[in-house]
Parts: sequence; C-alpha cells; structure tokens
Amino acid sequence: MTTTARTRTRFAPSPTGFIHLGNIRSALYPWAFARATGGDFILRIEDTDLDRSTQASVDVIIEGMAWLGLDHDEGPFYQMQRMDRYKAVLADLIDAGHVYPCFMSMAELDALRERQMANKEKPRYDGTWRPMPGKTLPAIPEGVKPVLRFKNPIGGVVAWDDKVKGRIEISNDELDDLVIARPDGTPTYNFCVVVDDIDMQITHVIRGDDHVNNTPRQINIFQALGKETPIYAHLPTVLNEQGEKMSKRNGAKAVTAYRDEGYLPDAMVNYLARLGWSHGDDEIFSRAQFLEWFNLDHLGRSAAQFDEAKLKWVNAQHLKAMDDAELAECVQPFLVKLGVVADQRLSSICGLFKDRCDTLVVLAQWVSAFYLDVVPNADERAQHVTEAVKPALALLSGKLTACAWDKPSIAAAIKETLTETGLKMPQIAMPVRVLVMGTAQTPSLDAVLALSQREKIIGCLKNA
Repeated sequence: MTTTARTRTRFAPSPTGFIHLGNIRSALYPWAFARATGGDFILRIEDTDLDRSTQASVDVIIEGMAWLGLDHDEGPFYQMQRMDRYKAVLADLIDAGHVYPCFMSMAELDALRERQMANKEKPRYDGTWRPMPGKTLPAIPEGVKPVLRFKNPIGGVVAWDDKVKGRIEISNDELDDLVIARPDGTPTYNFCVVVDDIDMQITHVIRGDDHVNNTPRQINIFQALGKETPIYAHLPTVLNEQGEKMSKRNGAKAVTAYRDEGYLPDAMVNYLARLGWSHGDDEIFSRAQFLEWFNLDHLGRSAAQFDEAKLKWVNAQHLKAMDDAELAECVQPFLVKLGVVADQRLSSICGLFKDRCDTLVVLAQWVSAFYLDVVPNADERAQHVTEAVKPALALLSGKLTACAWDKPSIAAAIKETLTETGLKMPQIAMPVRVLVMGTAQTPSLDAVLALSQREKIIGCLKNA
C-alpha cells in the first residue's frame, strides 16, 4: 500500500450492460496518460451489482478494449474476488471507530426522507444511530440486521484540485453517513473503490463527471484509512447526436458494433480522443502522435457531442493513409463474410479504391466486384448500355482478347476503339464500368480492368 511516483491509472467499468463510446472514452484517457508518462494502466471490473452484472458484458468490455488496442498492464481484477480484502479493511475501520451499525429500517428511512422533502430539506440520513458523546442510542430492534455506516467528518470541507474542473470544495455538512456495508456484510461501491485504489496504488483517477458526487465521500474514506488521495480528473459527459447523455437507453451502440461496421481502431482512437481533448487544431493524427501529445492539461470542460458523419470522415482519412498491404489484411474478415476468396491482387485493389471508401465494409463491397458475379444497377444499365454502343463493346472485347493484360496495353485498346468508332471516352467507359463493376462511378477504367481477370471482362462485354 505504499505510494509510488510512477503513474498508475485505471479503468473500472461496471459490467451491467454493453460498453459504448461514452464509456470507452473514459478508458482511452487513463490508458493514454499511462502510456504517455511511462506508467501502468490497470483494468478493474466493478461487478458487485450481482443482479445486473453479466459475463457477456465483461466479454464486450475486454473485446472492445482489445480491438481498440487499449492494452492493460495489470488485471482484469474483479471486485467480487476481493471480498475478503474489503472485509479486512472494514474491520480495521470498525476497530478505529470510523464505522457504526445502523438499525434504521428502509420504511423508517423512507419516512424520514418524505418528512425532509415536505419541509423542503435535502433528503439525507439524520445520524439517528451515530454514536456521539452523551448521546443515548435507541433500543436495538429485534431481528434486524444493521447496515454499517461510515462516520463522515462533521464540519469543514472536502476539497481537491480537479485536473478538468479546477478547485472543488464540498462542505462535510452536505454529506450524510454513507452506508459502506449492507446487512449481509457485503461492502458497497464507494468503499470498495477506495480500497482498490489504495491497493493498486492508483495515482490518477480519470473518470466521468457522474462520479464527482462520489469523490468527497471517497476522499474522506482515504483520510480515515490514513492514505494519500489520488489526483482526480472528471471528464465531461459524451452526448449522443440528439444532445442527450450517451447511453444504451438513448440508442448507443456497443463499441464492438463499430468494429463490425468497418471502422479502423486507430481512427476510432483518433475520433474519441477529440471528444474532450485537443492538440491545437489537429483533427487527424496517428496513435503515436496522440500519445506524444496527450496530457491532462488540455482536457475540455464542456460536454462533447458524438457525430457519426464526423467519425466516418475521420475513418476515411485513416483508410486513405494506410499502407495497401496493411489495408488488405484489415479488409479480409469482411471479404470472408461476403464469400470472397482473395488473391495477390487484393493489395492493389485496396490501393485503387481506398480513396472512395469511408469504412472497411464499403471497401469490401468494391473488392467483391473483382471476385464475384456483378449485377449491374438497372437504371445505370438502361442509361449507358444502349443498343447504339453494343457494337463498340464488341469491338473492344476483341481488342482486349488479343492485347497484353496490363494497364498501358488496355489503355491502348480502349483508345483504338474510340478512334475506330468515333465515340468519346465517357460513351464507352460508362457502359463498361456498369457491366464490369455494377456502377458507372469507378476509378480510371484501364486501372480497374488491369486488376480484373481477362475472362471475366470478356464475358461481361459479350453478355451486354
């Protein structure tokens, strides 16, 4: 439990639903800070909510982080496997007089809150069972198992310098005595978090600002245990496109859904990094640049809004910048889903079409036209593959049958066809594209044909 100068951060999700982009951004920043400072990043699964925690949710957390390359140095640690440790620390707090049993029933607590709200007071536990000098406690009711409450300090303030929000001060008189163990002895969230952060020697807690209200309670528990508190940075909320807090209830998707939709991990990291952090006006950057630039001083204070169109644009920039061979490896799983068995042409095809794509799914669809039978768009076929142009297509077919199969020779065959028929390039290029690729909008025709199989091209032209 000794403190350390080495940076140690953590991501501590609750596995009570799939992990979405708002959640994963709360993993990205502590991961990046640990990597940027040569520290350690710990993964901790806070699974004490037995009714809602599921293994499927744990799997999506680990799978999503692995896909994004947010590798952890220690863990995953599971809170349910650390119950003996929590109970031992709880016993120490009891022995030190920081904890007391409270026998107030839920009915009594509800009645207390109703009276307080009726009097326009803040609903809070009133300390009925808190031992005080000269105070006589009520008689212990029969058959009631007590909760254990933490003696919150009376008077004074809890204060910390938040790396995002600045100086925050909360009066202790605003905080009631927190339940830190349930009637069955199971420790509660705020207590477990403190014990974990102490044991794991966490130096920086970087998490969502929905935890700000927990922080003063946790600081007081740290102090009761005689431990130094970590540095806190509470991140602003991520909003969905409708301006609501991103959540499953509001239509958020699992992080792994973006993988399945063909987004690149580095593009996702780039996009997520900008949802609450900036480096000047830089919009597109590599993972290495992000880690070189990242610090806690440029975290934003305002809520960030998710924009899928912007995400697609960022993804498209990363696709364009990728090495063709690396891109070919990335698109392979999507080709498998389409039933495509690619060959040595794949890298060159990816290089030719990557400027036209914003996801790997779109790229895979283009690639599939080189390996599978194509059904031309009906409207484009009617517009471009006319009876008037079919003789020229037959002429081109003959020339392509005889020429060498490379881009210069194919370009020469097309030029000869244009010369002999008196047609303009669009008059023959458009119908050939429709027949070969299914659409009239493709890269340079000679480049497309050079990457296609001669037999397939001849067959398409002959069946025009």
